[in-house]
Amino acid sequence: MKGRVLVVDDDPGIREVLGMRLEAMGLQVTAVGGSREALAAMDAGGFDLALFDLRMEPMDGIALMEAARERLPGLPVLITTAHGSIEDAVAAIQRGAFDYLTKPFNLEELRARVGRALSERRWARDRGRLKVVGETLASSGVMERILDAVAQATVEATEAERSVVFLLERDQLIPMASAGTQPKAWEPLQAAAQAAVEKGVPTMLTGTDGRVALAAPLVVRGGPMGALVVECPERVSPTPEDLELLALFSFQAAVALKNAHELSQLRSGALAALGRMAAQVAHELKNPLGGLKLYARHLEKRLVAVQDPELGELAQKIGRAIDHLSDLVTEITAFGRPSELKREPVNVAQLLDDCLSLAQDRLAGRRIRVERQYAADVPVAPLDPRELRKVFMNLVLNGLDAMGDEGTLTVAVTHQSDEIQVTIEDTGCGMSDETLSRAFDLFFTTKPHGTGLGMAIARSVVDLHGGQIQIDSRLGQGTHVRVLLPVRQP
Repeated sequence: MKGRVLVVDDDPGIREVLGMRLEAMGLQVTAVGGSREALAAMDAGGFDLALFDLRMEPMDGIALMEAARERLPGLPVLITTAHGSIEDAVAAIQRGAFDYLTKPFNLEELRARVGRALSERRWARDRGRLKVVGETLASSGVMERILDAVAQATVEATEAERSVVFLLERDQLIPMASAGTQPKAWEPLQAAAQAAVEKGVPTMLTGTDGRVALAAPLVVRGGPMGALVVECPERVSPTPEDLELLALFSFQAAVALKNAHELSQLRSGALAALGRMAAQVAHELKNPLGGLKLYARHLEKRLVAVQDPELGELAQKIGRAIDHLSDLVTEITAFGRPSELKREPVNVAQLLDDCLSLAQDRLAGRRIRVERQYAADVPVAPLDPRELRKVFMNLVLNGLDAMGDEGTLTVAVTHQSDEIQVTIEDTGCGMSDETLSRAFDLFFTTKPHGTGLGMAIARSVVDLHGGQIQIDSRLGQGTHVRVLLPVRQP
């Protein structure tokens, strides 16, 4: 057994005996002699079970139980009583006590009732957590949010030291989210995840250091797409209930991941159709806009010739509006009909420096610090610098726009295996879950004068390169964008 138990009895001998027997069961015991100390202990920390003597002064066990319920809702209470007051103990159960124990205590009876109370408490707590996790997973279509919620809820429910969500990418298990303390080594957790994926069922694995890891596969469409792994504290042996609980969490997580994947595919298909339609409409608008631009320039020259500055300025505004519409049509056409990549050896750090130089005017009068973190071992890669400049420029400007008069924009480049990783992070306003889930939607924007095309075009360009673009953002905490590009041409 494991858990924290509060014992309240005004007889020091009973407190000592009861405490020794409960500790022998593996429980952490806090034993006090009265209601005042008991209430102080409950205010200081949580308990999984309480044993209250029925006959105490000035507050008896029933009154103390009702006070405990206000502080720790759902705390199971065992009422301890002498033989002559069993009727009172039964009345206490009717008032909400979990059960009662008669004095002197029978060891087997004590073990059975304490075990049943702890089991009931645990399942009530875990059902609540499962409900909360289910609501979180159902309300979020953002993959990163789902993985974080699964890891955090799992480590809380199982009381493990750490929880890690692994996903299969290119036949390798990659840790995508974690909660609890950081592991000293990833290999034992990865081995447990691999065992669960290969067996297809929840698995228990003991490492060389004696620690036990539990792993449950994340099964989607009949096959594993990853695993949920927890590692127990030292000298703690997990129970079959722990494995069953982990299986419940992994099932919920798998359903949520499947829904998020299907939603992403649905959006991608809809966006592709919308992009084709928009490109066709933009093509039809191109010629009329060209004619309007000529008329506006002709009108502007005529008004300048007759020396009418007010109408001349109006004609200039018309010309600028037409230019803006022409640029928008060009962007839509580019999205609907992506051009062929013109690859050449590219220094990604130099490309980012070019984009930061072009964005210098956005820093005027603002206390924004730009931090460059470029690894020295990043190789030159076959990329299209013109197309990627659009991507990085859009991400840099988005980061600057998200911050007010002050903040930090961090631009980093690293190299791992066969990929170059570019990260652009700001300390700005961040995004809500809804905004994050629609970040790549065509024509979706939160800017007053935005077109809603920048991020859609960015993903299209990165996809053409065979890479990935990922966003992590929290409201009020800034945004982190990661672009992964292959070192070799796919």
